[in-house]
Amino acid sequence: MAFDAGMLRCVLAEIRERSVGARVGKVFQPERDEIVLLLRGPDGGSRLLINAGSGNPRMGFTSSAKENPAVPPMLCMLLRKHLQGARLCDARQEGFERVACLEFEGRDEMGFSSRRYLIVELMGKYSNLIFANEDKKILAALRTVDFSTSALRQVLPGMLYELPPKQNKQDPLLATEAEFDRLWDAAGRDLPLNKWISTSFLGISAAVAREIAYLATGECDPILADCARERVREVFLSFFACVREEQFSPCMILDGEKPVEYAFCTLSQYTSPLTCRDFASAGQLLDAFFETRDREAHVKQRAADILHILTNADTRLRKKLQLQREELSACEKGEEYRRAADLITANLYQLSRGMSRVELTDYADYREDGSFGTCVITLDTRLSPSANAQVYYKKYNKTKTARVELAKQIALGEAELRYVDTVFDALTHAETAADLQEIRDELYRSGYASRMKHYVAPQKNKAPAVAQFLTSGGFRVYCGKNNLQNEYITHKLAGKQDYWFHVKNLPGSHTVMLLEGREPSVEDFTEAAEIAAYFSKGADGDNVEVDYTRVKDVKKPAGAKPGFVIYHTNWSCVVTPSAERVKARRVK
Repeated sequence: MAFDAGMLRCVLAEIRERSVGARVGKVFQPERDEIVLLLRGPDGGSRLLINAGSGNPRMGFTSSAKENPAVPPMLCMLLRKHLQGARLCDARQEGFERVACLEFEGRDEMGFSSRRYLIVELMGKYSNLIFANEDKKILAALRTVDFSTSALRQVLPGMLYELPPKQNKQDPLLATEAEFDRLWDAAGRDLPLNKWISTSFLGISAAVAREIAYLATGECDPILADCARERVREVFLSFFACVREEQFSPCMILDGEKPVEYAFCTLSQYTSPLTCRDFASAGQLLDAFFETRDREAHVKQRAADILHILTNADTRLRKKLQLQREELSACEKGEEYRRAADLITANLYQLSRGMSRVELTDYADYREDGSFGTCVITLDTRLSPSANAQVYYKKYNKTKTARVELAKQIALGEAELRYVDTVFDALTHAETAADLQEIRDELYRSGYASRMKHYVAPQKNKAPAVAQFLTSGGFRVYCGKNNLQNEYITHKLAGKQDYWFHVKNLPGSHTVMLLEGREPSVEDFTEAAEIAAYFSKGADGDNVEVDYTRVKDVKKPAGAKPGFVIYHTNWSCVVTPSAERVKARRVK
């Protein structure tokens, strides 16, 4: 699951085919380590995303538009100054390294023609984005590297750019039969073939190394001693001949609908239940693979304060409920206390002060043999028999009252825990900073945090931006991504005769389908139910049950938490949500 040199070569081939000659319209920096170039050419505009983060470094065309900060960072403003209006001349790879060089032609402050270079290094935690002038002198870098960080290579403004230090590996695009045989003879016989490929040749990921081994031997990790050199050499050289000629077939391996691996070539090594999905372009592949990962990383980074509050609340509630349930189970002894008190009262004539233990006949415990059971009762020697009876009656009354109050408190605690679960679910669907701000506002108004990091009071009368979809029959469907949006679409946006959907017995989003004077078809109901199931905790499940009813039958109890509603009249359907189908219905 690495963006290797072969994937970079595939992306650059796509950039050269689509955008060489295009001009830079705009430059954005939605994240600290991410740049988006809006390129405008004869065939229209396209977004080139460059991510130089340590988590998911990559570059490629993207169709998703991300929210940008109100104040652009310094690197973004510098790139806008030099690159806006410039023409993309070339996009090349440095050898078979994970280093790309984008060459731009524009004009400087004096109006003279000039060249600028955007150098992208996609090497895991050492990834970087470097901007240089026509002499390859560094003007700026996403991450500067000084002598205290690295003694091998420094990346500082004013210095000439140098490629990363070379590895002791062979370029697979330049490998000959003689060079292949030399490396083969020098390797240990007990070394797995895929390990030998990835450690002897540049820029090859583990998945691609396994694929070459599988094509040559039918196994992913055979040892060299069991492999035929001629067969492996033939497959290896043929494979990289296709790479050299830029014959790519991007694909992604799926476990159900969950992406697990991707590559610039077909991965035939995976078998059922994993499936292989082909893509027409590298940009579409990378969008599909990293969309969920980027959103989760975005939420984790920008919603750390919300996660902290919710995690603490969840832990506190679960511990409190556990203690209350233990206390409620202890109340079951109440009948024993009442029985002991009744027996002491009925046998006062037999008891006297100072007795510590007594065994009394219980005439209510009649047995099959005609005898009666007995009950051993512990007494307080300091009290009279009647006072001991009152002590047991008092314990009985206390457990009777506690049983009622504990049942109420447990119900309240469980309801609050369900509410916290709905906010956790809303976090998984948050896409923008505005979505996170709405969740903060909701928690603030619910009393979970009076002083919350990043909290800003919301603007009054500002309607939340809810997700909108369009069914095949042309019906508009709205879906809330948090409880404030849920309340808005259910109680303000939808009409009384519109249809309301929600996954059954799970946290999820409110979903409404506006009728607008028409009656939906079965397909429209199914598509709306799929949207409701996808934006819930049942998104990864099969045969998810969804309730739906008229909006007029959905009520919010007085004093209930945001997003909590009740309904008693409804229909139900069973659907299997599909991310691909839901995203295809979304209105951007």
